[in-house]
Amino acid sequence: MNRLGMNLFTWTMTMDEDLSGTLSYLKETGFDFVEMPVGTTPGSSPDLAKWDRLGQQAAALGLDVQTCSLLPPELTLLSPNATTRAAGVTYLKQIVDCSAAAGSSILMGPFFAGFKTFSGKPATADEWAWSAECVNAVADYAQQQGVMLAIESLNRFETYLLTCAEDTRRYIEAVDHPYCRAAFDTFHANIEEKNVATAIRTLAPYLVHVQLSENDRSTPGQGQVDFANVLQALGDIDYTGPIAIEAFGVNPPELAAATHIFRRMFHSPEQLAREGLQHIKSVMSELVND
Repeated sequence: MNRLGMNLFTWTMTMDEDLSGTLSYLKETGFDFVEMPVGTTPGSSPDLAKWDRLGQQAAALGLDVQTCSLLPPELTLLSPNATTRAAGVTYLKQIVDCSAAAGSSILMGPFFAGFKTFSGKPATADEWAWSAECVNAVADYAQQQGVMLAIESLNRFETYLLTCAEDTRRYIEAVDHPYCRAAFDTFHANIEEKNVATAIRTLAPYLVHVQLSENDRSTPGQGQVDFANVLQALGDIDYTGPIAIEAFGVNPPELAAATHIFRRMFHSPEQLAREGLQHIKSVMSELVND
């Protein structure tokens, strides 16, 4: 059985709040792990003690930890400036340190480029090569820490380097490192892929993490994403890795602004987590019994 987790973005963007009650709720609800958003201030030393404390708090409840992150626009690995790219690599290595401190074995996200940085043109061969070289260096460091990188493609409104499974697979093969693998997010796939099942099969040799996210980023099962099709395709490729629910709401405000969430689509994060998990488990059960 796949481990099922919940991304914590609907509660926090910084993990600075007291989340002990939330973690307990998620464990009691039936989740196996939590996906913690990880960030730090560029140019400063990360607070590894905080991440160690959070990881231990989850572990004490029997929750595994995975992490997710992105790269600030000013540190994009697509920059023609080598100093900027080097700063991006340094930042990502710090995110790896935070992940390791929290006990995470997988760090996923679109850190192949700065988030929402655009040139107005398709990615160039130089940008592709710069990014792949930098991520190879980060993967080398991550291997030493026992943290697997999982590259997440985004939709065209959030990046221009990797927007589909075919490009993501080609990118991972260009990075050519055993600690650089693929993640798959149904929200972005719902926008960009011609066929979601085909996209999953394309990533099959490298897939280590899946995010289930509704087309409006609210409660899974209450929108247009065909989760039965997604989970059937994952079963067809014998995917046994972790699966996390990812959603966004009107809080925290800075994250709502970044993800363009302007209307309330669920009563509470707890309700979303509970109903989303119920739906995913129900679909899984139906597929097993068919």
